[in-house]
Amino acid sequence: MQEVKLGNKATKASSRVAAEGIVAAFVAPDGKIGAIIEVNCETDFVAKNEDFIAFAARLAQLVTTGNPADVAALSALPLDGASVEEARKALVGKIGENLSLRRFARVAAAGKLATYIHGGAKVGVLIDVAGGDDALARDIAMHVAAIKPVALSKADISADLIKRERDIAAAKAAESGKPANIVEKMVEGSVQKFLKEVTLLGQPFVKDDKQTVEQLLKSKNATVHSFKLYVVGEGLEKRKDDFVAEVMAQAKQADKAAQPS
Repeated sequence: MQEVKLGNKATKASSRVAAEGIVAAFVAPDGKIGAIIEVNCETDFVAKNEDFIAFAARLAQLVTTGNPADVAALSALPLDGASVEEARKALVGKIGENLSLRRFARVAAAGKLATYIHGGAKVGVLIDVAGGDDALARDIAMHVAAIKPVALSKADISADLIKRERDIAAAKAAESGKPANIVEKMVEGSVQKFLKEVTLLGQPFVKDDKQTVEQLLKSKNATVHSFKLYVVGEGLEKRKDDFVAEVMAQAKQADKAAQPS
């Protein structure tokens, strides 16, 4: 009977938006293989649930060792005698909220991997750094979490994004009424400023803004090969009601049901 009740909870929860959650990461002991994953739930309350946190941590490790191609493949992998999907459904039934495996990345390092998880696991970074030491790698990962660069370097910024910024800068510069050659220099200056602001190597280092991240790395004879930055719920529609409001609504429904007709 208990299994039926849990199954019903899972079915009802499956249609609800899960835009809260946590980021979890795992790195193999040698630092050469690791993974980062975002697992979503409906409320921040459940994001602090120990079972939910443990589930996300297991999944990060499973991505590292199992190397699934996508979320569907991860869901089919074995976990504690069942599949990941079966484990997810069981946890949905136990917790009473929809849970989803949103995205993950598995990285084989050119250097050595480091992680940084911040803000109640709302922001997570997996970074591949060659050279330097563990403290440097963690500092750069922390910088990524704090400043949130779009890409590693200028070469990694999409042409579409650069064009959008160039068009915006051109429209602003045209309003100045300056000669065309000056306007062109203004536009180029704005674009270059934008590229420095959104690329990891171009940004001032968060712990010492007198030097860029690129300058810091050079001083330590180190290189960042890649990074993955996950921010929980980024791009997802957040729930408009909160957990307390939902509990109150359920209580009112229970009171109505208990009243004699």
